[in-house]
Amino acid sequence: MEWVKEKMLVGGTWRKGVQSLAVYDPESGKKIAEVPAATKDDVQTAVFSAKNGAAINKKLPIHERSRILQDTAAYINTHFEVFVHTIISESSKTIKEARKEVHRCIETLRLSAEESKRLQGETIPFSQIPGHENRVGYVCRDPIGVVAAITPFNDPLNLVAHKIGPAIAAGNSVIVKPSTLTPLSTIRLAEAFLHAGLPAEILSVITGKGSEICDVLVQHEDVRFVSFTGGYETGRSILEKAGVKKTAMELGSNSPTIILADSNMEEAVAATVAGAFGVAGQNCISVQRIYVIDSIYSEFIKQYTKETKKLKIGSKIDENTDIGPMISEKEASRVENWILEAESAGAELCCGGKRVGAFLEPTVLTNVPDCALISKEEVFGPVVIINPVSSFNQAIELANDSRFGLQAGLFTSSIDLAFQAIERLDFGAVMINDSSDVRIDSMPFGGVKHSGIGREGVRYSIEAMTERKVVAFRLN
Repeated sequence: MEWVKEKMLVGGTWRKGVQSLAVYDPESGKKIAEVPAATKDDVQTAVFSAKNGAAINKKLPIHERSRILQDTAAYINTHFEVFVHTIISESSKTIKEARKEVHRCIETLRLSAEESKRLQGETIPFSQIPGHENRVGYVCRDPIGVVAAITPFNDPLNLVAHKIGPAIAAGNSVIVKPSTLTPLSTIRLAEAFLHAGLPAEILSVITGKGSEICDVLVQHEDVRFVSFTGGYETGRSILEKAGVKKTAMELGSNSPTIILADSNMEEAVAATVAGAFGVAGQNCISVQRIYVIDSIYSEFIKQYTKETKKLKIGSKIDENTDIGPMISEKEASRVENWILEAESAGAELCCGGKRVGAFLEPTVLTNVPDCALISKEEVFGPVVIINPVSSFNQAIELANDSRFGLQAGLFTSSIDLAFQAIERLDFGAVMINDSSDVRIDSMPFGGVKHSGIGREGVRYSIEAMTERKVVAFRLN
């Protein structure tokens, strides 16, 4: 048997399931593992345990939470190649991309350890109001309790760390429901936490189909916070079902980057090629739409296509590979159909567009009409749209003409135009002289409109996963 049978962590116990789900390598299509298909009863057990775990973590000294997080990061660093090859085996990431993700996960956990010590309150000057001269008070932060975390396939380790790390740092317990496509990295991460001495009831990992177990999880009265990263429709459904509880929603985008005539074209091409095709375009801040001032449009297209054709498609384990497979042949076929639909609507194919199984060539489309699905929705694949614009104002209007608003990029040498763009672009972040595909794990990360609610980033997640409590003393 070439594949392994994994267990899930429920209520502090590693357990099998009555039924299982298969995990496949998207490159070969081969089965690499089976994980338990959790039931509603498993969810109930996990929540009951997590309620106890929240009480345990609330009482843990902050230095102990910090130690656990630091020791977990150290364990991952010691077993670095295990985590790298786990990511490679179940996801789309090349070996270079997997290494980067493991490094980021270590950083995320170390940041969580550091920020656990900085969760501070503030004083309240009650005497600002007549009649309250004999009162003093302050605001402190209490852990929110049980956190439910639902994570996607595209960053199977670090996005999970972005939910577990802050939850533990803030004094909560957490139940993780990873993607059915990439659950193995989450299981390895849970092992690291237990090895570091995390009390078992604080963390559960339940593997299974979201359609069967997520409603029970998000609707449970004892779950006080739901953190979700994924598609808009699923996020909206979760919000409708969760009821009165705090949520954080990161729901994707179709991020634009604007190239003005005074920009450094070489830098703009390099950054937007990397930003469009990394992880086979399966990235919520991937460059999807590029708007280029028409005076430099032809030359930009020429250079962009030239650099795109240099990218090597191949095996994930090959050090020279730039682009691996998409997460499944089904997803690659969907994106291929979107490309064909755009072409039938009048778009021009500059390069790419061919698919073999789950592999899809990096694709550059030009003159894509606004009516095309690939212009309006998040493609989540290795496709970029490059359209000409006649002015800065038109570029801003087209960039904003989307129901999404996660991140945007702008290339210009004009400080005045940079600040105008910052003011006018309706996005959660604006990157100047860079593509939309920029993130560090300490920054507040999130968007506006249909791109989500709230902000991730370690410090900001910790704050969201706590409740402010006002304390007042009346003095005699």
